[in-house]
Amino acid sequence: MREIVFDTETTGLDPLQGDRLVEIGCIEMINRFPTGNVFHRYINPERDMPEAAFNVHGLSIDFLRDKPLFADIAEELVAFIGDDASLVAHNAMFDLGFLNAELERAGHRAVSRERLVDTLVLARRKHPGGSNRLDDLCVRYRIDNSRRTKHGALLDAELLAEVYLELIEARQAMLGLAVAATSASRSIGGVVAARPQPLAPRLTEAERAAHAAFVATLGGGDVKPVWRMYEAGET
Repeated sequence: MREIVFDTETTGLDPLQGDRLVEIGCIEMINRFPTGNVFHRYINPERDMPEAAFNVHGLSIDFLRDKPLFADIAEELVAFIGDDASLVAHNAMFDLGFLNAELERAGHRAVSRERLVDTLVLARRKHPGGSNRLDDLCVRYRIDNSRRTKHGALLDAELLAEVYLELIEARQAMLGLAVAATSASRSIGGVVAARPQPLAPRLTEAERAAHAAFVATLGGGDVKPVWRMYEAGET
């Protein structure tokens, strides 16, 4: 199962009012494990940067001026996200609205909303009444977000991937499988470290002697215990 965790940064809140993408970051996961395959681009928005947006992500027009236009990276992005991978985002409709506005502007087909997995919706269901911002979820799940001094698409996608695994309880399942696999490897041909001290015997000498005396009484008459038959080569 392939999933893409992604995040965007923009010049504002509404693509229908002329706001544009300025950064996109995507993390690939296969069967809930990050593969290390990422897609990250800064984008020239072909417009000014409002101060409110700059204060969120710190991306200035001076920085973005020599970056590629969305049309220049659209085909590569479309190839990365593919046709059927689930797209995981926090407040996903916001990111999808900007992504589809840019794709349509560049002459590409829009992404279906049915592909979305919204971690904000998942968080609200799991933690009703609590704050479910990305930073708050990182604190809740003890995920280190100390590098997040400002919003950044790739960093936020990396953090969100960890949060997502916690929300769907995949991390606990992976841990359980890892423990089970370790136990299995130890019991089936695995290398087991020797104990520093052998276990103390549980039987006393008196109990051993009593057992030996009892065994010696067995096998009288015509019936032989199976171990006597084995010793005599009769099995």
